[in-house]
Amino acid sequence: MKFKEFLRRKNIVISARRYGIDAMGAMAQGLFASLLIGTILNTVGNQFHIGFLTTQLITINDMGYTIGGLCSFMSGPAMAVAIGYALQAPPLVLFSLVTAGYACNALGGAGGPLAVFFVAILAAECGKAVSKETKMDILVTPIITILVGFGVAWLIAPPIGRVASAFGMMIDQATKLQPFWMGILVSVLVGIALTLPISSAAICSVLVLTGLAGGAAVAGCCAQMVGFAVMSFRENRWGGLVSQGLGTSMLQMGNIVKNPRIWIPPILTSAITGPLATCLFKLEMNGAAINSGMGTCGLCGQLGVWTGWLSPSADALAKGAAAITPGAMDWAGLILISFLLPALLTWVFGLFFRRIGWIKEGDLKLNG
Repeated sequence: MKFKEFLRRKNIVISARRYGIDAMGAMAQGLFASLLIGTILNTVGNQFHIGFLTTQLITINDMGYTIGGLCSFMSGPAMAVAIGYALQAPPLVLFSLVTAGYACNALGGAGGPLAVFFVAILAAECGKAVSKETKMDILVTPIITILVGFGVAWLIAPPIGRVASAFGMMIDQATKLQPFWMGILVSVLVGIALTLPISSAAICSVLVLTGLAGGAAVAGCCAQMVGFAVMSFRENRWGGLVSQGLGTSMLQMGNIVKNPRIWIPPILTSAITGPLATCLFKLEMNGAAINSGMGTCGLCGQLGVWTGWLSPSADALAKGAAAITPGAMDWAGLILISFLLPALLTWVFGLFFRRIGWIKEGDLKLNG
């Protein structure tokens, strides 16, 4: 009982929601604000010849960095601080996570984001446990947070990186060998993850989901976001179209709990657009892996495909990707898979389900 009271007093909540939803969702935001934004700035700078964005303004250890490059360089600290914020860490713990996040991401390699996820949680909770427990809090709390974070990172980040990289490579190879079945599987599962209160973007990032598998993931996410936006237009009108189509289909989670059948149309759509992306259009997402799980949220999925065409990410290059000049088929595939097919197919499925009574008027209405 004393231990439970201690955890309660320290706001240490050991639960699937706190770690699997709050922390992972925050980690995705940290990735978005660093790696993803950095990739976008670099691509825009290079393609439109914007000197301010292409000039190496800062040199660290004899390595020059552009603004975008520095954003990507700081993805580890950004993720760690975001996770600490989600865990409601006090200031000294939160600021100390910068060091742990940087070390962990560097040691974890391709699996850095996954390693940061575990290490930042452990370091934050240990830091919270000792916070304000001594008169030397200003020394004890950051020292414990940093030592725990760095120590655990040193032990687990390299093997986590190897495992995550191997698993991502396995998915990539399986998709190349079985593009039809893996196109369905990846599209459906990642699309479902996007609508659930977890982070599909973080999942794609930790699995380094690029290439054909990344293209299938983009298809699944777009099927959910555009699909729900169009299918619920009669209930939610233009506000719902924008909030779901460019925001998140997670807004429908409450309605899904009330009537799970409303989820079937976008899932069926993702099962169709996924293999079309992998088999017909050969749609590859070779930008930053986080884009694979973003769908049409801020058009990040489409920006990821575009940046991957022009300047593949380091992870994509490691899997054999190369820059291309997109042709008519590439653009047609991106537009059809991202927007037109999800809108049309989900609308048709939704109309059928309304007629047979599985979806009733108001089932898709968003609160507010």
